[in-house]
Amino acid sequence: MTQDTHQGIVSFVSSGPGDPELLTVKAVDRLGRADAVLYDDLSSGPILELARDGADLVGVGKRAGRPSPRQDHVSRLLVDYARTGQRVVRLKSGDSGIFGRLEEEITALKAAGLGYEIIPGVPSACAAAAAAGIPLTRRLTARRVQFATGHDISGTLPEDANLAALADPTAVTAIFMGKRTFPGLAAKLIAQGLPPDTPALLAESVSRPDQKLTRHSVASLAEALARETGDKAGLIFFGPLAEE
Repeated sequence: MTQDTHQGIVSFVSSGPGDPELLTVKAVDRLGRADAVLYDDLSSGPILELARDGADLVGVGKRAGRPSPRQDHVSRLLVDYARTGQRVVRLKSGDSGIFGRLEEEITALKAAGLGYEIIPGVPSACAAAAAAGIPLTRRLTARRVQFATGHDISGTLPEDANLAALADPTAVTAIFMGKRTFPGLAAKLIAQGLPPDTPALLAESVSRPDQKLTRHSVASLAEALARETGDKAGLIFFGPLAEE
């Protein structure tokens, strides 16, 4: 992408699930040369220690149920930093292209005539499956993997969710940001024909010291999350999951 040489460039750096050892070499390089790092909550902690000494570190993370910066404010901040000619890293958790509001921020940079690059990372769903010691596909029983979000822009279960696809018994499904809405989703999927005893896995704080992996059925996980969701970031898997 062409850019004014007097303007800065934004590197969208995907930080993976949180373990610094899962960063790519290119991600570490960009962090080490950045003048400013705008980071998500789930990308903070040890990963920020890789940033250059003296770099501006600005938290702009969004977490469900907590006060968070508005997206237009985050995009404006990104543009303002880049216009000063600085090297800017926008540090996003997991892979930035998966439910990371990457599109909104790219749109703002394009409108301002600013350059950017996207550095992919380890998706949190892949890291969670690895931590659980299971494959996301199985040669005879799970030929498809699907990623879906557990909430829409209002924080509720998306009304246009493709229930038929999500209830497909031959697919492994990963639900991002879905702990609060999963009881309602599970009820809809069971009504759609998904067996209540379909294997499920809740993966919380993946790759972090407080990581927790718990096996359930879809029905028992829905019951557990209806009682308590906790405050850990989590992913939900269900479908023909491999046994431990």
